[in-house]
Amino acid sequence: MASGSPAPGPAVEASSTEEPDLCAAVLQAQRGDERAFRLIYRTIQPGLLRYLRVLVGDDADDVASEAWLHIARDLATFRGDFDAFRGWTATIARHRALDHLRRRTRRRSESMPVEMMLTEVAAPDDTAGGALESISTEAALRLIAALPLDQAEAVLLRVVLGLDAKTAGRVLGKRAGAVRVAAHRGLRRLAEQLGERGITEAAPPEAGEHGRRHGTRR
Repeated sequence: MASGSPAPGPAVEASSTEEPDLCAAVLQAQRGDERAFRLIYRTIQPGLLRYLRVLVGDDADDVASEAWLHIARDLATFRGDFDAFRGWTATIARHRALDHLRRRTRRRSESMPVEMMLTEVAAPDDTAGGALESISTEAALRLIAALPLDQAEAVLLRVVLGLDAKTAGRVLGKRAGAVRVAAHRGLRRLAEQLGERGITEAAPPEAGEHGRRHGTRR
């Protein structure tokens, strides 16, 4: 980001007890505000890394770095609110991941460190998400990574990154309905597997409709 940035606005100055205005932060970052850019980076990066971890395994950090270089370079061209921005960043990260996989010619998702935590995986009434939280972090991520790739991506985009079905569909190049079906099937399969492990609260959720948006239900 350029030096001599304008003074940070309300999004960056929000107190620890207030929800930051992330839409304003995107606009401020586009004007060169480094603190606003750091805010949106810290907000998006954890979920983006979890998504990339399933796609490219141990190379997630490198792919994420490539994606953020692209994001910073093209930030001025973006148009939309923060939800649209999350979808835009996920699209860029996915393209970088696919480029990486083409170069490496194989998928590397077998190694997932425990520190890549699946926290706040879903809304409180999403029983499959709650069941995932009741087992170890590594086990939860391994279960998601073992899903068919279309289902794993749909679950990660809808539940971990909190994208709505329409935005997730744009990331994946699919219709929103197809993303809902894939997320539903993925969560149902996870619920069945968790049920087999004796986690009785893992009832199949409704079509993956319980994503998160900054702590609110869709």
